[in-house]
Amino acid sequence: MDLLALADFNLVARHGGFGRAARAAGRPKATLSRRVAELESSLDLRLFERGSRVLKLTQEGRALYERTGALLTELDETTAAIASGGDRPRGRLRISAPLLFSQTAMGKLAAGFALRYPEIRLEVTTEDRSVDMVEEGYDLVIRVNPDPDESLVGRIFLRDRLVVVASPSLKRPRGDHAVPAIMRGAGDRKTTWEVTVPKGKSRIAVDPVLRLSSLVMVRDAVRAGVGAARLPVSLVSHDLAAGTLVHWGDVDGPEIALWTLYPSRRLLSARVSAFLDFMKEAFPMGTPDELAAYIGR
Repeated sequence: MDLLALADFNLVARHGGFGRAARAAGRPKATLSRRVAELESSLDLRLFERGSRVLKLTQEGRALYERTGALLTELDETTAAIASGGDRPRGRLRISAPLLFSQTAMGKLAAGFALRYPEIRLEVTTEDRSVDMVEEGYDLVIRVNPDPDESLVGRIFLRDRLVVVASPSLKRPRGDHAVPAIMRGAGDRKTTWEVTVPKGKSRIAVDPVLRLSSLVMVRDAVRAGVGAARLPVSLVSHDLAAGTLVHWGDVDGPEIALWTLYPSRRLLSARVSAFLDFMKEAFPMGTPDELAAYIGR
């Protein structure tokens, strides 16, 4: 297979069209079109569906792009490293991270990483939705309790847990009386919270009075005394230590696990490896206390 033609095919697939690929690479559109046509002819496969306005990968084209794109990137990086006489990580690193982790820790992490690896161009996108790493061009994603995915591999780098907290001015109700509660989002319809306290299991009846989309917003509303809430202990650790919030119990249920994930078919690039090592250095034990200390610095 002609590696140059394969590289041109990947260029067009990545940019979604011959015109955009030509402008990005500074090369003639006709040349790219011809090279891709030659590749299709040599493989006896149609790699693109060509419409009047849309260029779309065929099933075979997508399979070829997913299996060769990362390999060509690794080849380019290896060649560049050898030519420069060094092996420092370089190039673009695209990461998708969840909202809360981005708000509390990712800015500081990204800044420290950029200072250590000035030849890496780090791009971080904040979103809680599931992303298609290959389709959307991410090298690594950070997710909370992700669903199993055979196409991805990764590791847990942080663990957290939920606690029920409230302002000292809000008294915990007795019996079946409900407490004003602050919920995250409209989907949480619970009317009771099950918690563990020193004496055993307990239930707290709740009356949702406020719904907010961000856990940082929820914490701020709890501080103001609006109601009680379930929050990650790392987010309220300093408030509990200072007495500005009080602990009503640990929420029963699975732990909160933060994962770093990347495609299993992709060779682990020097950039991704460097970021994973940087995260391990920032959170060597991966405990909620480490995250709380990092946030509070």
